[in-house]
Amino acid sequence: MNVLEVRDIRKSFGSKKVLQGVSFSVPENCIFGFIGRNGAGKTTTMRAVLGMLRTDGGEIEVLGERVSFGRPPAGGRVGFLPDVPEYYGYMNAGEYLTLCGSISGMDSKDIKNRCEELLTLVGLSGEKHRIKGYSRGMKQRLGIAQALMGRPDLLICDEPTSALDPVGRKDILDIISAAKEQCSVVFSTHILSDVERICSRVAFIEGGKTAFSGSIEEIRALRRDTALMLTLSRPEDAEKVLGGFPAGSKDSSDPGRIVFPKASDRDCGELMAFLSAQKIPIIRLERHEADLEDLFMEVIGK
Repeated sequence: MNVLEVRDIRKSFGSKKVLQGVSFSVPENCIFGFIGRNGAGKTTTMRAVLGMLRTDGGEIEVLGERVSFGRPPAGGRVGFLPDVPEYYGYMNAGEYLTLCGSISGMDSKDIKNRCEELLTLVGLSGEKHRIKGYSRGMKQRLGIAQALMGRPDLLICDEPTSALDPVGRKDILDIISAAKEQCSVVFSTHILSDVERICSRVAFIEGGKTAFSGSIEEIRALRRDTALMLTLSRPEDAEKVLGGFPAGSKDSSDPGRIVFPKASDRDCGELMAFLSAQKIPIIRLERHEADLEDLFMEVIGK
């Protein structure tokens, strides 16, 4: 059973069409990357999933339950981390989580145990300072703990690593990876390297529509060819190689390097056979698989 189903949702603000048919599904215990450029409609989609926004059409279900404006998923099934979480600055992390647990009706013993568990998970167990003195990364970590407090089936994080330094980003991604053991996670982002590191499934949103939705393996299958980079021992051999393989081009920064933008397994084998038959010495022959950024640009037609 899928934790989240989004089917053809649409939303306009006046004459501006923000969502024009967004669809994707999130299975259990999955980390799902919701990818798009700034202004693509990621936050609008997340707000609709949370029942905070009235859509113009389409359907949203969380664990089989229909979600609509003013009717969010029931029973604390969804935890949410906004892009800029706000707190009571005079509290510390433990006090704030205790307040969240009390508001949600949790038992006092359960609140204490859950606070300890989550503060350990996000690396704030020994932190006694007031939240107003926290760094951006610490606030994001506390936000994830707060979103997980009620043991949700789905955790939604809106741009959780934006504006963080590399160390802070790594910390947040590690926490999200660990949270997968407790629930499914959807996080929206435009930082493709983050998605490539921890996600098993993705959806690309472009122009208010879903350009692709599926597993990382499925999206890699969209581009089976890889780039080849050949570095020759003798730059003068470049013309001989290009005579046999005109699809390549010289690297402007190195006359002894030839780049083949798209090369299949067969192309690679034929090139290696040619080099051997012609006794052309090489320094290096590298295959470069398309990364998620290459694939994203290809999917959206850029």
